[in-house]
Amino acid sequence: MEEAVRDGVAEQRERLMESLRIYGGHYAELSRRFASWLGLHSTDATAVLEIAAAEERGTPLSPARLSERISLSTGATTALLNRLEAAGHITRAREHSDRRIVTLRSGGHIQEQADEFFGPLAHRLDAAMSHYPPRLLEQFEAFIVDLNATMTSHLAQGDPAAPRP
Repeated sequence: MEEAVRDGVAEQRERLMESLRIYGGHYAELSRRFASWLGLHSTDATAVLEIAAAEERGTPLSPARLSERISLSTGATTALLNRLEAAGHITRAREHSDRRIVTLRSGGHIQEQADEFFGPLAHRLDAAMSHYPPRLLEQFEAFIVDLNATMTSHLAQGDPAAPRP
């Protein structure tokens, strides 16, 4: 019985992971289109979105944290921030009592452009989600949080593809 349950979970995991992989592909394509729409390199647009989203959550990013979020070296992140700042897409501020800490802020126009670009999708997603009971959506949200925590923990253990000693 236990093996049958385990097999059922494994099969369901495979189906769910495939659906999430497809979602990830759609998200990447949408990000690429947003970058093109803004006239930015995709990495620059991803950085702008990360900065704006962190601001929206009330937890603005530092350059180091952005570097982690978009998987760029410190030097590459500095060059990216220089480009974005010169174009007026972001600002770097020293808002903390420790003046060495830099906070990244998006330009005011970025949120407006993101709303314009992503607004139609947000409405479609709201319509799709409205067919599900709020409790089910809360459970799904908790499930996604658990998946992300599991993936984060796994990734923190190191590179599984690294050569074995």
